[in-house]
Amino acid sequence: MLSEVTDAVIGADTHRDTNQLEIAYPSGAVIATASFGNHNAGHAEALAWVFDHAPGPRLVVSIEGTRSYGVGLGRAAAAVGLPVIEAEQPRRKTRRGKGKSDPIDAHLAVLFALGLEVNKLPTPRADGDREALRILLCAREDLTTTSTAQTNRLKALLRDGGDADRRLACGKLTAAMLSELVKRRQPREASRAQAVRHAEIRRLALALREAARALTANKAELAAIVNDLVPALTDRCGIGPVTGAQAIVSFSHPGRCRNDAAYAALAGTSPIEASSGRTVRHRLNRGGDRALNKAIHVIANTRIRSDPATQAYVARRTTEGKTPREIRRCIKRYIARQLFRTLTTAMAPTTVAAPSL
Repeated sequence: MLSEVTDAVIGADTHRDTNQLEIAYPSGAVIATASFGNHNAGHAEALAWVFDHAPGPRLVVSIEGTRSYGVGLGRAAAAVGLPVIEAEQPRRKTRRGKGKSDPIDAHLAVLFALGLEVNKLPTPRADGDREALRILLCAREDLTTTSTAQTNRLKALLRDGGDADRRLACGKLTAAMLSELVKRRQPREASRAQAVRHAEIRRLALALREAARALTANKAELAAIVNDLVPALTDRCGIGPVTGAQAIVSFSHPGRCRNDAAYAALAGTSPIEASSGRTVRHRLNRGGDRALNKAIHVIANTRIRSDPATQAYVARRTTEGKTPREIRRCIKRYIARQLFRTLTTAMAPTTVAAPSL
């Protein structure tokens, strides 16, 4: 257990303006508490305070919100060689009878760390290229969501027009169609409603054309970073720049998931027992990282459509009486295992190991 190999644990409850810290012995007894500003000077002051009050050199920092308000403190602690743990937000059951305050939450972060095994510490997600991929994926999701809404609005406007516009609204809006809508001229004797409709169609067509270009550039950036981090990843059937980037972002770094089963659980592809009586079966896992689950689902569907080996597997399991949903679950579990092994092998040499306790 972590409590057996450390001299003290620092618990941190992070907020926009302040960070509440507590230093505690491995027994959970409090040594000192203090509050510091959530800025670079405050982080330096907090670390100096920690080293002044720590009873020994073996320290661990347990931070709630390592990728939110605690990101600055986590980076500052890691920079001086302190191992950082990503503390879970306390559940209602854990808070029962204790109340809610910043010192209480800092103490709960300490207790969370003390209950962990040394080989199962939840380390924060990595920065660097992994963070660049995360930013690009967030931007892509925003572009896709906005483009979908704008496409629906444009088609609704086209359906209100003549036969030619209604035909455009029935199919996919290609780049050529959008360019045609942008160049279309307004009739000379158009009513006010027609003029407004024409202007809105042109505005939406311009926005969709720019969004398409942004998505193309986004995909190219994703491909460049993915190929730098894991060169052979996109060579595998069904894995493209977007799904490969999501797999890397969720994987983060070697050691975040201790084995392929943990990565499958993170992806929501681990089998869940659903047996009863003489029925022995498993069902899909509806938990985990749903973005990673979606990426693996896309990979699985692509392989089912185009990969001969996967198609042969589907045919064999179908003759054994498996349903399409059960077969897809098995394929997704295999993909999670394959991704974990590929990412671990490719990213291990360039990953800096966490400081030992």
